[in-house]
Amino acid sequence: METGAKLQKLSMVGVYVATMIMQMVMAREGKDQHISVIFGEDERKVLGALVKTLEGKTEKQKNPHSPDCLSWAAWIIARLGGWSGYESDSKAGPITMRCALKKFDSTLKGWLLAKDVSTD
Repeated sequence: METGAKLQKLSMVGVYVATMIMQMVMAREGKDQHISVIFGEDERKVLGALVKTLEGKTEKQKNPHSPDCLSWAAWIIARLGGWSGYESDSKAGPITMRCALKKFDSTLKGWLLAKDVSTD
Protein backbone atom coordinates (compact mmCIF):
# COMPACT_ATOMS: atom_id res chain seq x y z
CA MET A 1 0.00 0.00 0.00
CA GLU A 2 2.33 2.68 -1.24
CA THR A 3 -0.31 5.06 -2.58
CA GLY A 4 -3.66 6.33 -1.45
CA ALA A 5 -5.23 5.08 -4.68
CA LYS A 6 -4.35 1.46 -3.86
CA LEU A 7 -5.76 1.81 -0.38
CA GLN A 8 -8.90 3.34 -1.85
CA LYS A 9 -9.33 0.38 -4.24
CA LEU A 10 -8.86 -2.09 -1.39
CA SER A 11 -11.42 -0.23 0.68
CA MET A 12 -13.94 -0.37 -2.18
CA VAL A 13 -13.55 -4.15 -2.44
CA GLY A 14 -14.20 -4.42 1.29
CA VAL A 15 -17.29 -2.22 1.04
CA TYR A 16 -18.59 -4.29 -1.90
CA VAL A 17 -18.24 -7.58 -0.03
CA ALA A 18 -19.72 -6.14 3.17
CA THR A 19 -22.69 -4.82 1.20
CA MET A 20 -23.27 -8.25 -0.37
CA ILE A 21 -23.19 -9.92 3.03
CA MET A 22 -25.56 -7.41 4.59
CA GLN A 23 -27.97 -7.71 1.65
CA MET A 24 -28.14 -11.47 2.24
CA VAL A 25 -28.59 -11.02 5.99
CA MET A 26 -31.40 -8.55 5.31
CA ALA A 27 -33.00 -10.88 2.74
CA ARG A 28 -33.38 -13.63 5.30
CA GLU A 29 -35.12 -11.07 7.56
CA GLY A 30 -37.77 -10.35 4.92
CA LYS A 31 -36.22 -7.35 3.17
CA ASP A 32 -35.90 -9.32 -0.04
CA GLN A 33 -34.55 -8.30 -3.44
CA HIS A 34 -34.24 -10.03 -6.80
CA ILE A 35 -31.37 -12.54 -6.91
CA SER A 36 -29.74 -10.72 -9.85
CA VAL A 37 -28.78 -7.88 -7.50
CA ILE A 38 -25.83 -10.00 -6.34
CA PHE A 39 -25.61 -13.18 -8.39
CA GLY A 40 -25.09 -13.56 -12.14
CA GLU A 41 -26.32 -16.39 -14.37
CA ASP A 42 -23.39 -18.77 -13.74
CA GLU A 43 -23.59 -18.18 -10.00
CA ARG A 44 -27.33 -18.95 -10.02
CA LYS A 45 -26.67 -22.23 -11.85
CA VAL A 46 -24.15 -23.23 -9.18
CA LEU A 47 -26.60 -22.24 -6.43
CA GLY A 48 -29.26 -24.37 -8.13
CA ALA A 49 -26.94 -27.37 -8.12
CA LEU A 50 -25.88 -26.76 -4.52
CA VAL A 51 -29.41 -26.47 -3.16
CA LYS A 52 -30.06 -30.10 -4.11
CA THR A 53 -27.19 -31.22 -1.90
CA LEU A 54 -27.98 -28.89 1.01
CA GLU A 55 -31.70 -29.53 1.40
CA GLY A 56 -32.76 -32.23 3.81
CA LYS A 57 -35.39 -34.90 3.31
CA THR A 58 -38.03 -33.27 5.50
CA GLU A 59 -40.14 -30.28 4.50
CA LYS A 60 -38.59 -28.27 7.35
CA GLN A 61 -35.15 -28.63 5.74
CA LYS A 62 -36.21 -27.50 2.26
CA ASN A 63 -35.44 -24.03 0.98
CA PRO A 64 -38.81 -22.26 1.35
CA HIS A 65 -37.95 -19.30 -0.90
CA SER A 66 -38.49 -18.67 -4.60
CA PRO A 67 -35.37 -19.14 -6.81
CA ASP A 68 -35.83 -15.58 -8.09
CA CYS A 69 -35.34 -14.09 -4.62
CA LEU A 70 -32.15 -13.20 -2.83
CA SER A 71 -33.53 -14.98 0.25
CA TRP A 72 -33.28 -18.26 -1.71
CA ALA A 73 -29.57 -17.68 -2.29
CA ALA A 74 -29.06 -16.49 1.31
CA TRP A 75 -30.60 -19.75 2.56
CA ILE A 76 -28.15 -21.76 0.43
CA ILE A 77 -25.15 -19.65 1.44
CA ALA A 78 -26.12 -19.95 5.12
CA ARG A 79 -26.33 -23.75 4.78
CA LEU A 80 -22.84 -23.74 3.24
CA GLY A 81 -21.68 -21.84 6.31
CA GLY A 82 -22.99 -24.49 8.67
CA TRP A 83 -26.48 -23.25 9.52
CA SER A 84 -28.79 -26.19 10.21
CA GLY A 85 -31.64 -25.02 8.00
CA TYR A 86 -34.24 -25.18 10.76
CA GLU A 87 -36.26 -22.02 11.32
CA SER A 88 -36.22 -22.76 15.07
CA ASP A 89 -32.42 -22.28 15.18
CA SER A 90 -30.89 -18.84 15.32
CA LYS A 91 -30.41 -17.36 11.89
CA ALA A 92 -27.06 -17.22 10.15
CA GLY A 93 -25.28 -13.94 10.78
CA PRO A 94 -22.73 -11.92 8.84
CA ILE A 95 -19.74 -14.02 9.93
CA THR A 96 -21.42 -17.25 8.81
CA MET A 97 -22.35 -15.61 5.51
CA ARG A 98 -18.77 -14.37 4.96
CA CYS A 99 -17.26 -17.81 5.60
CA ALA A 100 -19.86 -19.43 3.38
CA LEU A 101 -19.22 -16.95 0.57
CA LYS A 102 -15.58 -18.05 0.56
CA LYS A 103 -16.70 -21.67 0.16
CA PHE A 104 -19.15 -20.66 -2.54
CA ASP A 105 -16.44 -18.73 -4.40
CA SER A 106 -14.21 -21.84 -4.41
CA THR A 107 -17.08 -23.98 -5.65
CA LEU A 108 -17.90 -21.44 -8.35
CA LYS A 109 -14.29 -21.31 -9.53
CA GLY A 110 -14.20 -25.12 -9.77
CA TRP A 111 -17.49 -25.17 -11.69
CA LEU A 112 -16.24 -22.50 -14.12
CA LEU A 113 -12.97 -24.39 -14.61
CA ALA A 114 -14.82 -27.64 -15.30
CA LYS A 115 -17.16 -25.80 -17.69
CA ASP A 116 -14.18 -24.35 -19.59
CA VAL A 117 -12.40 -27.71 -19.78
CA SER A 118 -15.50 -29.50 -21.05
CA THR A 119 -16.00 -27.01 -23.90
CA ASP A 120 -12.45 -27.44 -25.21
